Order: sequence, then C-alpha cells, then structure tokens
Amino acid sequence: MTSMRRNGLPAAVLWDMDGTLVDTEPYWIAEEHALVEAHGGAWTDEHAKQLVGNDLMVSANYIRAHSPVDLTPLEIVHELLAGVVARVEAHVPWRPGARELLESLVAQGVPCALVTMSWESLASAVVSNLPHGSFAAVITGDVVLHGKPHPEPYLHAARLLGVELAACIAIEDSPPGVASAVAAGVPTIAVPHHVTVPKTVGAVQVSSLAGLTPAGLLRLFD
Repeated sequence: MTSMRRNGLPAAVLWDMDGTLVDTEPYWIAEEHALVEAHGGAWTDEHAKQLVGNDLMVSANYIRAHSPVDLTPLEIVHELLAGVVARVEAHVPWRPGARELLESLVAQGVPCALVTMSWESLASAVVSNLPHGSFAAVITGDVVLHGKPHPEPYLHAARLLGVELAACIAIEDSPPGVASAVAAGVPTIAVPHHVTVPKTVGAVQVSSLAGLTPAGLLRLFD
C-alpha cells in the first residue's frame, strides 16, 4: 500500500464529480424542476440546494417528501439520471481548471479516482470524454452501501488504489462530500460553487481550481 507522498505530490487525488469536475448541478436542478412540475408540483432552487452532493436515493426520498411525485425512489433516480445523462452527452460543462489539473496529475504519474454519488451511467458519460486511463478507479453511488456524507466511498477508493488516505487529497464542492472525505481521513480541498461549504477541520477552501498545479495541492495545507 502506498503510504508516502512522492516528490511533493500526493499519493493519489480523489475527485468528486458533480460541481467539482463538471458543472452538472444546473442539469440536475433543471431535471428536478421538470420532474416535479410534470407531476403537478412546484420545485424551488432552495429545495434543489438541499440535494447537492447527496446520495441519489436520499435525494429521491426528499423529492417524494416535498412534492406530489409518487414514483418510487428508484424510479425517480432513473428519471433524473436519464435527463442529466442526455444533457452531458450533448455538452460536458467542465469546471474551470479541473480538466487541466486532472491531466497534469495523470501526466506526472499521480493516480486519480472519481468518487461520485452519481450512478455509473452518468459517470461513464463524463469519463468517456477524457483520455483513456484518466481515472484509475471510479466509485459511484450505486456501488456503495453508504453514500456521502458517510466515509465509505472514500474508503472504497483507497482500497481500489492501494493508498493510505492520509497521503491523498480529495477535491469536493459540497458539505456532504467534504464531510465524507474528512471522515475518511483525507486532507480535502473544498471548492464551493452552488452551495456554501462550512469551514471544516481537515479541509481548506479555494475559490477555483484554475491555475492549480499538482505540486501546489499539498502546499495548500502548509
């Protein structure tokens, strides 16, 4: 198991997807509005913000509790995913600096994992737009028992990569994501975007990934 950082680089970088690597939160919000309105209800952006970073089944149950949508939680997830996947297939909205940082990490031999609460269909739609091998592991919300903010997704990523979490860095944008990474023991970079992320012990905050380099990641924790 890799427990040491090499040449001032993290042992691995563990990436959140929605809102961190790609700006898909507006896609999710649009699909939530469409779903609820199709069932005769009204959805608000304040409702939508409650779902950012959540396990999708948790979000589906929230929608059921706050709207007239009477589909099962699984049906809600599939409806939302289908719409978001279609939007991503038409256009991938990369977050500023994210793709460039990912490519630099891969070029310097730093393994990366995608750790997302989105399910495999959406993760695949995003990853297919990256060079082959960009992610050494992909952990999605449909393969873990406990979603964020539980630490399981990050613990699972570490097992797949064979790394010590304390030697890695996680990049997140939401309170559930930051809580998950920190609970797993990963030094975490929070890049708040659509929702505010509270200051958290074990996490630092930056306004953007633009201009960040692989070597600069660890310096954020000095």
